[in-house]
Amino acid sequence: MKLSFRGGVHPPQNKNTAGKAIEKMPLPKKVYIPLSQHIGGVCVPLVKKGDTVDKGQIIGNVEGGLGCPVHASVSGVVESIEVKTSASGVKTGQIVIANDFEERLSPDIAPIGKSVDELTLDDVIEITKKAGIVGLGGATFPTYAKLSSGAGKIEYLIVNCAECEPYITVNHRLLLEQPERVLGGLEILLKVLGLEKGYIAIEDNKKDAIDKLEELNESKRIADICVMKTKYPQGDERQIIYALTGKELTSGHLPFEVGCMIINAETMAAVYDAVTTGMPLIERFVTVDGDCIRDPKNLSVRLGTPINELIDYCGGLVKEPHKIIFGGPMMGVAQWKMYAPTVKGTSAVIVFSKQQRKRQTEQPSCIHCGRCVGHCPMHLMPNYLVAFAKEGQLDKCRQFDILGCVECGCCSYDCPADVPIVQTIRVAKGKIMEQIRAEKAAAAMKEAEKKEAENKDNTEKTENTEEKGEK
Repeated sequence: MKLSFRGGVHPPQNKNTAGKAIEKMPLPKKVYIPLSQHIGGVCVPLVKKGDTVDKGQIIGNVEGGLGCPVHASVSGVVESIEVKTSASGVKTGQIVIANDFEERLSPDIAPIGKSVDELTLDDVIEITKKAGIVGLGGATFPTYAKLSSGAGKIEYLIVNCAECEPYITVNHRLLLEQPERVLGGLEILLKVLGLEKGYIAIEDNKKDAIDKLEELNESKRIADICVMKTKYPQGDERQIIYALTGKELTSGHLPFEVGCMIINAETMAAVYDAVTTGMPLIERFVTVDGDCIRDPKNLSVRLGTPINELIDYCGGLVKEPHKIIFGGPMMGVAQWKMYAPTVKGTSAVIVFSKQQRKRQTEQPSCIHCGRCVGHCPMHLMPNYLVAFAKEGQLDKCRQFDILGCVECGCCSYDCPADVPIVQTIRVAKGKIMEQIRAEKAAAAMKEAEKKEAENKDNTEKTENTEEKGEK
């Protein structure tokens, strides 16, 4: 029986590029490297206008706390450091590098010089941190932090090859064309985490990739190939954990708390590259598709390449674009600029015309059919969450576990009334997170005032004791 989970939907797969090999994009004349491409703090630039940089050189780093460095994806000269608005509406720095096309490699890049058997977990944590590796499935959580938090707690190391979003096929092509990089990364992490075997989670619509993996895995036997039913959002970490282990990851908990660590296939390949060659994350695979694209392709793209250059390489546009999305159509982020740069989390660039627009109702209203409840993989009640959110009842939203929503979009996709469920929930979650931050700040201030009062009281007692002693 194929592995699966309760809920979910079956949108048209539209895997138009599944049969198209990855093509290497020509190098751009300029790259635009944002200083924030990950979950965590924003990088501080380490270069200035006019500096010469080498390919792979660290040009920005986080000074403290969670974060990853960013690197020059080409050699050249820093043309400027600008402040730009990201797709999420946050203003962040961006380093512009004029490419000299010399492909001059940074002298800091070198393999660690150890065999797999000699590697330690600390080695790999340091390598992945220096290489700026994050979750390339779209979450962009720093890989070194995931490895650190899971040390000594992991029973299941799972490679996420589900790729359940419509249109996206880069992981599929990676498994067909370069599966040794994925299995090589898995072998490294199994060794340093002290595990005997891993698990490769892949949907059953990738039969050719399954055959390839089984063939390559035959000699080493380092993984179980776990075939899952093709269904969205099968690639969500909670659904994979349930499908493979039967364990439920509840809201507010992390995979290592149930003995699991999940690494995207392309992230696993990036770990292999960083350990074996020292090469940081400066390039990634991107699917370019949508009804506006003349010739959809899978591309290997240097980070910082403007998306209009990807579109031009794919033959340009055949229709007037209405929406440009980074990632898949279910959970991707809409862009408002044709020249937005490719970043670490850009698994796809999907360009839709107005004809592809699903929503037709201008003032949608819930018809109480309950389909959103039946399809929610997190077992929530989206209909109630939307009703509470619209009325501003944030306490009720929290009571009904709105923060447990993974924003997969199943509810919005299958809503016959075209209610913008996910968008409404997302706005409410943002307000609730502001509340939580304010509550934490108030609690911290109250604790500080309490300690200050205690210190003052202790000081007064000491002074009184000293006065009595003098008398």
